[in-house]
Amino acid sequence: MRLCVVLLVLLSNTAFAQTLYVPRPVKKAYTQQTRSADGRPGARYWQNRARYSMAITASPPDRTVKGSEQITYFNNSPDTLKSLVYRFILNIHKAGAPRAGGASDAYLTSGVHVDRFTVNGQAANWAETPTYFTWRNVALPAPLMPHDSVRLSFDWHYEVSRRANREGMIDSTTYYLAYFYPRVSVYDDYSGWDTFNWNDQLEFYNDFNDYDVSVTVPTGYLVWGTGGLLNAAEVLQPAHAQRYNASLNSDQTIHVATTAELAAGGVTKQATNTWRFRAGDVPDVTYAISNHFNWDAASVVVDTGARRRVSVQSAYDDSATDFRHMAQFTRDALAWFSYNWPGVAYPYEKMTVFRGDADMEYPMMVNDGSNQDTAFSRFVANHEIAHTYFPFYMGINETRYTFMDEGWATALEYLIGVPQYGQHKTDSSFKAFRVRGWTNSGNVAADVPVYLPNVTGDAGYGRPALAYLALKELLGDDVFRKALHAYMDRWHSKHPIPWDFFNTFNNVTGSNLNWFWNSWFFEPNYIDLGLNRITKSRGGYTVAIDNIGGIPAPVDLVLTYADGSTTTLHKTPAIWKNNLKQATITISPNKSIQRLELNGGIWMDADTTNNVWPKPSK
Repeated sequence: MRLCVVLLVLLSNTAFAQTLYVPRPVKKAYTQQTRSADGRPGARYWQNRARYSMAITASPPDRTVKGSEQITYFNNSPDTLKSLVYRFILNIHKAGAPRAGGASDAYLTSGVHVDRFTVNGQAANWAETPTYFTWRNVALPAPLMPHDSVRLSFDWHYEVSRRANREGMIDSTTYYLAYFYPRVSVYDDYSGWDTFNWNDQLEFYNDFNDYDVSVTVPTGYLVWGTGGLLNAAEVLQPAHAQRYNASLNSDQTIHVATTAELAAGGVTKQATNTWRFRAGDVPDVTYAISNHFNWDAASVVVDTGARRRVSVQSAYDDSATDFRHMAQFTRDALAWFSYNWPGVAYPYEKMTVFRGDADMEYPMMVNDGSNQDTAFSRFVANHEIAHTYFPFYMGINETRYTFMDEGWATALEYLIGVPQYGQHKTDSSFKAFRVRGWTNSGNVAADVPVYLPNVTGDAGYGRPALAYLALKELLGDDVFRKALHAYMDRWHSKHPIPWDFFNTFNNVTGSNLNWFWNSWFFEPNYIDLGLNRITKSRGGYTVAIDNIGGIPAPVDLVLTYADGSTTTLHKTPAIWKNNLKQATITISPNKSIQRLELNGGIWMDADTTNNVWPKPSK
């Protein structure tokens, strides 16, 4: 009988013996030592990669883009690959492609057309069929052995969609070129080939590759994109090349080229120009072209020790008045993220914010819409720039685990907002834009555990952002920073999955945080706290708070005294560690309490009717 009582007491402690659900493929990765249960890459961790050398040609207003590429694909896995899976993301524009919604005529195209395909220099058959869309599995003439490589080449063409979103035609002479090239899909250690059916709402998962890209455009066209520009002097007239070079060491914005100068001619060399870019160890490349967009540039030091400068650029039409400040907004964002949160020096050599339509991130590029509210435009740019770290630097699978990139970008968006806009405005806008939709949602999907693949919307953005911010409160800034940096050190330029993140934090903090992970990420919970009872005694007050929704959120107890004065008692999520159902707080004020209220701040409560004592009379 006594043993049963002891077991019941132990099991009532929520932190005791907590374990996380681990999928079978992840358990297999532990067994095969590609990943470790302490959150580190395993002794036998591997990942495949490639070198891409490509040339593309665009000649607006002709919408046909032509490309040629050579790929050297390295099989670093222990497996023999009899076929490769290729991605053709722009086939999302083909009629009949699986999409999250409908498609207008302006959105539809005939997709990507392969004109020539070779394997190890030998012509290979590529039969076009109407039934393959964003990925295709193609057998190799001979198996690709472990630790060997294969040389591939594609010649292809496609039509730029007239309906711009993440890519497409911004106007008749301005194109945003993204996801435009055939690529080898990811083959990883825990799920094999990535054949996740892509739709136009999902995001991406790519290998880390090296890219040499040339973009050929007519006279008068500028090109912006991923990677360092290698030949500014060859494509720009001397005065504009000098401005560009000066911007690389300037804190002040330099107008490399203006709309008026482009209209007058004389910005680019008077011939068809080929712009050359190089980027190493990046998961994607993207480019934009225009013959009438302004080009601003400056730079910023992101590492005080190394004095490393990063180029910041913006490209925009004259009507986008908010973008006239974008180069400096970008400088501020890169510096803040580098020195504060996440506190890791911006890892690339440049960042360009382009005035498009999508509010979308890419390596070293942002495609943002224009807004007459300059403060909001800055807010959006902050979010997209924050994605540099999650998913790009960290190699996250966005199609499966939205919370691993959107949750972090949303948390960073909040953290940078506080010094930029002030605490009150940042809290108010964060609650309105990121939290209220989840808190007050009538959608049954709002409470779905976020570790599940493809959980998007408020549950993929606001909820995990709140979890990371709550974790920061739980651990304190110093411990949180130490664990976050360990995770980023271990997994940047690799492919972390949720269990690598959770286990790293457990390992580095020396704490079993599974009670926290389970409640925020693995269970169908929401935020709803309520005052259960308030007991007055000679020593003060005992307050019992029920956790109705199940999530361990921070909470403020706002005390109003009989003399009308108020004070706030802040509690971190630690109050829920030993009992997720109820927390008891003892208050010993030196005067009588007239009123007590629970206030979650940005951790908004789904039902506030039970948050006040004494309960208001009806």
